[in-house]
Amino acid sequence: MTTRRTFFRQAAGALTLPSFLPESFTPAVATADSQAKSPGQWAQDEDFWAWVKSEYTVSPTLLNLNNGGVCPQPKVVQDAHIRFYQYSNEAPSYYMWRILDQGREALREKLADLAGCSPEELAINRNATEGLNTVIFGLNMKAGDEVVLTKQDYPNMLNAWKQREKRDGVKLVYLNLELPSEDEDALVRQFVNAFTPKTKVVHITHLVNWVGQVLPVRKIADEAHKRGIEVIADGAHSFGLFDFKIPDLGADYYATSLHKWLCAPFGSGMLYIRKNKIKNVWALLSNTEPDGPDIRKFESLGTRSFASEMAIGTAVDFHNSIGTARKFARAHYLKNYWMERVRELPGVNIHTSFKPEFAGAVALFSIDGMKTGEVESQLLGKYKIHTSPIDWENIHGVRVTPHIYHTPKDLDRLVAAITALSAKQALAGTQKKS
Repeated sequence: MTTRRTFFRQAAGALTLPSFLPESFTPAVATADSQAKSPGQWAQDEDFWAWVKSEYTVSPTLLNLNNGGVCPQPKVVQDAHIRFYQYSNEAPSYYMWRILDQGREALREKLADLAGCSPEELAINRNATEGLNTVIFGLNMKAGDEVVLTKQDYPNMLNAWKQREKRDGVKLVYLNLELPSEDEDALVRQFVNAFTPKTKVVHITHLVNWVGQVLPVRKIADEAHKRGIEVIADGAHSFGLFDFKIPDLGADYYATSLHKWLCAPFGSGMLYIRKNKIKNVWALLSNTEPDGPDIRKFESLGTRSFASEMAIGTAVDFHNSIGTARKFARAHYLKNYWMERVRELPGVNIHTSFKPEFAGAVALFSIDGMKTGEVESQLLGKYKIHTSPIDWENIHGVRVTPHIYHTPKDLDRLVAAITALSAKQALAGTQKKS
């Protein structure tokens, strides 16, 4: 029988490179065990996840529950990155441009396989912001054209649209979502009610980073397309976590940060554009054919970190060794694990759905009588738990994002801290009344 300890073979990289660079690693076969369990059962197999945790080099003292910002890389990805970096430094212009640069097509195919689309629809870049800005600034739009978006979208995207508003006179139509919501139809209606004959684009955040809300992208996209409206999806927090294929969303344009849930090197991202739409988007950076139909026109970045880019392949291999369905099941299990244990505490409010179709790993909570920054500060200062304070529009609370390298025991530490803060706040309230 294959043991957990032999589940991953040490190595990285999927390119044909000099012998001193590693081969593509392949997970040990445990087919009987794998097929006998559902993703939900795998989510609670602590032996398996203990091995996954051992593949990361995270701090044993600081409890990092802000993986919604950026995720750490497993050691095999770090090692691949370092090896590619050292390799590049032997003769940069030769090894980067003549050797590693040739690996982009193999990497494109690997990512396309995971994304469920054609390699000719994927550009490799540095993050979701770059990918989405490429589309936002590259679309042909004129004064008076309307864009529907929400106040809960990511600031970098809002600022990009505001720049087009200021420069080109497009009209921005903002929705103010009340989250969390478990009513998909109501969310869809809110978008549809904002559409007019002048609406040219709808911008949808797949997972709202502030609160963990999953929006029904496909249903909104279908309604938009009925009206000739193009669809941009911000997938910064969904790729590598949710079990889906990008075309399933129905979006014309989609971008993600691979350094989030795919756990690729920092500063790696991916842009998807439906094949027949590529020619309609101008390249953000200079290119010989900026209005051409080739997705590669969006990769004219000049000198980039080839080491970071090539190590993405190792991240895909590691991800596939676990499987997207198991990964999501574990992340959702951990989210609900801690929320279920604090939901009834005095003054504690949960602002994220417990249901997997409406939330992934990101969740938000608050404590009555305590400011967001105060809760976050005490969690970090007293308990060495790193979270993210959120005060944005009508969303206020502390964001908690566990990862697959966490265990229930790790989250018991968070539960104990919230319990103590709740009790302290309740005592203060009683003393104040008396």
